[in-house]
Amino acid sequence: MNKWKTGCITINVYNFMADTLTNNAFKLSRHSGKVTGSVRPPASKSESNRALIIHALTGMKCDLQNLSNARDTQTMIRLLNSSDYVLDVLDAGTTMRFLTAFCAVSGRKAELTGTSRMRERPIKLLVDALKELGCAVQYKEKEGFPPLLVDAFDRNTVTNNRIRMKGDVSSQYITAMLLVAPTLPQGLQLELEGKVGSKPYIEMTLSLMKHFGVKATTDWEKQCITIPHQSYSISRYEVESDWSAASYWFSIAALSEHASIEILGYKSDSLQGDRTITEMAPLFGVKPTFTDKGLLLEKCAASTSFHWDFTPCPDLAQTIAVICAAKGIECTMSGLESLRIKETDRIAALQIELKKFGADMVELEKDTTYRVVPGSFNVNNQFVHTYKDHRMAMAFAPLALLGELRIEAPEVVEKSYPHYWEDLKKVGFEWNEISL
Repeated sequence: MNKWKTGCITINVYNFMADTLTNNAFKLSRHSGKVTGSVRPPASKSESNRALIIHALTGMKCDLQNLSNARDTQTMIRLLNSSDYVLDVLDAGTTMRFLTAFCAVSGRKAELTGTSRMRERPIKLLVDALKELGCAVQYKEKEGFPPLLVDAFDRNTVTNNRIRMKGDVSSQYITAMLLVAPTLPQGLQLELEGKVGSKPYIEMTLSLMKHFGVKATTDWEKQCITIPHQSYSISRYEVESDWSAASYWFSIAALSEHASIEILGYKSDSLQGDRTITEMAPLFGVKPTFTDKGLLLEKCAASTSFHWDFTPCPDLAQTIAVICAAKGIECTMSGLESLRIKETDRIAALQIELKKFGADMVELEKDTTYRVVPGSFNVNNQFVHTYKDHRMAMAFAPLALLGELRIEAPEVVEKSYPHYWEDLKKVGFEWNEISL
């Protein structure tokens, strides 16, 4: 285990190759349905990675506190400190997209690559936008996909500061452009076309930029964001706990017989879009209450069915699908377009794994809207494949409250929540490593 230091921040970097997983699994159980205790999930990697790009654009002069220990953020720190030509992001999609824009605009010559799955994840929208500004970005292999070759950027040749991008694919493309926009000679006017997905993540980006002194003008009616040329100010920022990570504790509370779980480090005025789970929670049987330390989760009566649009919060979809299937709630889930291009095809993975338990996820509208059909849900020592996807492991793990189950490649959680299994142990879950 190596240590890297950024400014006054020291965190651990785990040597983990995301293309190579072990042949191990966890046998997971929980002998009591009553769950009490307190845990502190990791800091938000979404906030951390945005703040790190801003930090780099100030010459590494900001004071960043409570950065995430998730592998994606550790990878970002490692690469921002690296002088190597080849920058390997492993399986970190956010890191790939943010670093592409950062290197292209800051004049950093580099080859950006990643795991085999990363080389299947599209990046054409971002590359096209950067090329419109005059950046030199090329595909090394397959058109539209990493690896990428980034060459020097001549600011004196920039004549265009207005670009259009589709708004319905991934907010990470948009955020990548917004973060570097103030450093462009003429700033940037960004027009979003069509439906805007994950809007809270765009608003998080703009709020963080404002914290570091950058002013932007937004016209959501015209779907236009304007950022003049300006400099980031050197500032201090403390990262909040991650709301996507919090969702697994909402699941544990929902599936328990009795719950009193305090998750630490959350704010009622959070910038993170996944905070919307507090609004959704009563529908699946959880009452959240903010405390002076974070959030208290307790049981309440659940609905028998509900509909939710996951366009602003796609990372919650797997957790909610599993909760509803296990609790017998028919849930119609829309806004799932981006799940096909995540760490795995999350729609297909959910459908395969839920069927093992007697449930289903039925397509109502192609690639966008699905209904969770609980069926005769039964845990019965089922084996859960994780598809090299951290959220598959963590979304299904709370089912151990209903019976023993086995989770493949438990180390995948290092991507976003490295101490997830240890936190489960703190509240009474038991796990043993087994060989496959």
